[in-house]
Amino acid sequence: MTDAKDERRPAGELEAAVMAALWAAGTPLTPGQVQAELASGLARTTVTTILSRLHDKGVVDRRPQGRGYAYHPMQDAQGLTARRMHTELDRDHDRETVLARFVAQLSPDDEQLLRQLLEADER
Repeated sequence: MTDAKDERRPAGELEAAVMAALWAAGTPLTPGQVQAELASGLARTTVTTILSRLHDKGVVDRRPQGRGYAYHPMQDAQGLTARRMHTELDRDHDRETVLARFVAQLSPDDEQLLRQLLEADER
């Protein structure tokens, strides 16, 4: 029988939890403060590693505080989702096909919303 605490969680899940804590706080947090917000039993060193990786990716910024850093998100959840979409788009050399397939898979409501956004941007 495996102890649930010993099971490894995907990095994306941990990063999402850390980001949720930062967004909810609305103010820069130290790794110890993030750890307390998560109340998940993660070691502070694990939280620090996650925050460092998010900083390396440009998702969070940090400022000196005490002997370490306090971290804050660079953008809101929707901005981060848009950034991920751009990252995925940039991974493929055939942008036209990727975009065409993306649009083809949109629901009618999402397609209409996208049209409205593109038309508003043209003005």
